Amino acid sequence: MTQILAWGSSFFLLGVLTQPIACDTGWPVAWIVGGLSLGLLVAGIVSPLVGDNIQRFGGRLVLATSAVFLAAGLIGLALSPNLLIYIVSWLVLGVGMGAGLYDPAFATLGRIYGQRARTAIATLTLFGGFTSTICWPLSAMFVSEFGWRNACLIYAGMDLFVLLPIYVFALPKEQKRETRAVVASDRGDLGERPLPAGSRLLFMLMVLVITISSISSTLLSVHLLTILQARGIGLAAAVALGAMVGPCQVGARAIDMAISRFHHPIWTKVASTVFVAIGVGLLWANVPIVTAALVFYGAGIGLESIARGTLPLAVFGDDLYPSIMGRIAMPSLIMQAASPSLGAQLITRLGTNGSLAVLFAVAVINVLLVLALFGTLKKQGTADRV
Repeated sequence: MTQILAWGSSFFLLGVLTQPIACDTGWPVAWIVGGLSLGLLVAGIVSPLVGDNIQRFGGRLVLATSAVFLAAGLIGLALSPNLLIYIVSWLVLGVGMGAGLYDPAFATLGRIYGQRARTAIATLTLFGGFTSTICWPLSAMFVSEFGWRNACLIYAGMDLFVLLPIYVFALPKEQKRETRAVVASDRGDLGERPLPAGSRLLFMLMVLVITISSISSTLLSVHLLTILQARGIGLAAAVALGAMVGPCQVGARAIDMAISRFHHPIWTKVASTVFVAIGVGLLWANVPIVTAALVFYGAGIGLESIARGTLPLAVFGDDLYPSIMGRIAMPSLIMQAASPSLGAQLITRLGTNGSLAVLFAVAVINVLLVLALFGTLKKQGTADRV
C-alpha cells in the first residue's frame, strides 16, 4: 500500500495530470513533463545519502521523511503560480522519491529481515505493479471532480495522514546486527565505499547491468506508443497493446516469487535481461505478432524490479545493504531522468527502426554483462546455488 501511494503521488502523477496542467496554465508540455525528469535527477543525487542514513538510523525515519517531502512537493505543485515554483516543487518531490520509492524500501526490508527479505521484496514489487492500475483512475477522478491542483492536495493529504503514520507506527522494528569486517583497500569510511572485501568488480558489474536495464526500460516504456504507431498500429490499438505490459510484469513477478526458494537471484536477473532483449529484438524485427514482443518485454522489466533488490542482498549480504543500494540507485535514477530525452533524440535522428536497433544492441550487451557477472559469482564462490 505504501509503495502504491508513494509511486502514484510522484512518478505516475503526470500520466494523468500533464494535459490538465497544460490546459490550465499554458505552460509548455516539455517543461511540465521535464519536472519529473528533474525530480528523478535529484532522487539519484540524494540516493547515496539516503542509503547511508538507512544504514545508520534505520528505514523508519528515512521513509517517514520521504512522506513529508512528497507532501511538501505536492503542496508546492498545487499552489505554484508560475513554472519556476512548479519546477522547484518537483525538486522537492525528487528528494521524496529518492527517500521513499523502491530502493529505500528494499534497503529497509533488508535491515528488518536480513537475508529473509527476498520474499518481502518480491511481494512489494508484485503489489507495486498495480500502481498505475489503481492510481491513474484515482487521479482521473480527482482531476474530474476537483481539478488538478486539488488532486495534488488530496495526494499530499494521503501522504501525510496515511503514508506517514504507516511508516511511523506500522513498520516492524529493526534488529541490531554487528557489521562484518571489511578490507581497507576496498573501502574507506562506511559512508564512502561500503564494499565487502574483494567485491569491487562484482559491485561495478552490478551497477552497470542495473543502470543499463533502467535506461532500456525507461526509454522504451516512455516511447512505446510512438514506436507502435510507427509500425502502423492505430492509437487505440497501441494503447490496448501497451496496457498488456503491466499485467505481464505482475505475472512474471508472481511466478518468480512462487519459485524463488529454488534459485539464486542471479537467475532472475539473467531471465530479466534475456526477456527484454527478446522483446526488443522482436519489436525491431517487426514480427506480425506484436503481442509476443510485449509479453517478453513486460516479463523482463517485471523481473528486473525484483532482481534490483534481491541480487545485491544475496551477493553482498545484509550488513551493508542499505548503503550499497543507495550507490546502486544513484546512476540508475540519473540515467532514468535522461532516458526520455535520449529516446526522443534517437527517434528524431535514427527513426523507429534505427532506435530499436540501438536498443536491441544495448540489450544484448547487457545480457553479456550479466553473464560476466554470473561467471564472476561462480568463480569467486560469492553466492550459494549459483
